[in-house]
Amino acid sequence: MNKIEKFVYDTLKHNPKIKIKVRNLYQSFYDALPNKKDYSLNPIQAKEGYFFGFHDVSPFSYDDTKILANKLTIPLRMPNKKDILEVGYFDIKNGKFGEYTKIGESRAWNYHKGCRLQWAGEDHVIFNDAEGGKLVSRLYNIYKGITKTIPFPIDTASQCGKFATSFSYGRLEMTMPGYGYDYEDESFKDIKITEATGLFIGSLEDGTRELVVNLQELNDKGGLEQYTIEDAHQYVTHSLFSPDGRYVSFLYRATIVEDIMKRWTQLVVYDRETKKLHFSPTNEMVSHYVWNSKNQIIAYSRIGEKDSHVLFEEPTLQKHRRVAYPQLNSDGHQSFISDNVFVTDTYPDKYRMAKLYKVDLDSNKATLLAAVNSLKKFQSKSYRHWCCDLHPRMNRKGDMVCFDSVHTGERALCAMEI
Repeated sequence: MNKIEKFVYDTLKHNPKIKIKVRNLYQSFYDALPNKKDYSLNPIQAKEGYFFGFHDVSPFSYDDTKILANKLTIPLRMPNKKDILEVGYFDIKNGKFGEYTKIGESRAWNYHKGCRLQWAGEDHVIFNDAEGGKLVSRLYNIYKGITKTIPFPIDTASQCGKFATSFSYGRLEMTMPGYGYDYEDESFKDIKITEATGLFIGSLEDGTRELVVNLQELNDKGGLEQYTIEDAHQYVTHSLFSPDGRYVSFLYRATIVEDIMKRWTQLVVYDRETKKLHFSPTNEMVSHYVWNSKNQIIAYSRIGEKDSHVLFEEPTLQKHRRVAYPQLNSDGHQSFISDNVFVTDTYPDKYRMAKLYKVDLDSNKATLLAAVNSLKKFQSKSYRHWCCDLHPRMNRKGDMVCFDSVHTGERALCAMEI
């Protein structure tokens, strides 16, 4: 954002309804101009009709020979319970998309996070589905072709493939439509704060799960009580295991259901060894984050009154510093290339161009990798959350980035060597 745009954003950031209206009006003035030309450091491969979803897990296999993908079966509209999302993977050969292999179907998905398709260890893939009106997950052995049903939905699997996080997707859909699933899964929607739900950790070996942090505990120990959230529902979302599996991070949020654009967020880390909770010293907003292998977290968040990418240098979240600010002063979705370098995107600017950057933590500089059109027809509308963020995800080697894009005119799974 330029200085004027940043001033307007800072003035309106506590009033999201007005902020979005001003943004839409601002972009509409530039819609009369011809589309800008797409830019990319290297050629972009695009597989139309496919996408992956969120940025926090990698679709690449551990040997970088396969890339997971969701295949759409419906036109651009919000999905319902009868709509099927195909699940599979592409072979990657010499840096190019190869043959697509279907491995399953899902009836529990959305455009932003797909069905939480991801690797669970080196040999298995896991994704969410529904069976008999209840949410489940499917654990698929990529080499044996055998599928095992897990009796609860997952959010993120540990790298070892033995554990997974879980929470109420029904409660999430009520508070953030387009991010959860429209199923009843002990969501306790009529209770704003409850001890009965929160963050679960489940075993993918025996199919059991345990509630390790409940919403009442978060309310009692966390920092959201400083805000006027008496009429808000609290919930858990965006959970991740640290690479070593010791820690589980998640976003602790409160949303007023009658005014869902307004939400309050804290980043929380749960230590599985000590059972302690660590809360971020943030002010009202944390949006997106990922871990590196040093057990550090990069998160777009608000410290004081400044929004920026922030590096939390240890799992306690108390030691932190801003990154690439003010060069990068708008929200983005991160993925680490190495412990000291990450990629992140931006939301569409006034020209509806979404950008992809490489950010160096040591030099504190951001380098543009791509800028692609985000066509207006894919802009989300009230209760129709179908926009396409780039959501960049890195391969394991660190030389290829995968992202979702609509710059070709269709939602597509894209890849580019960097």
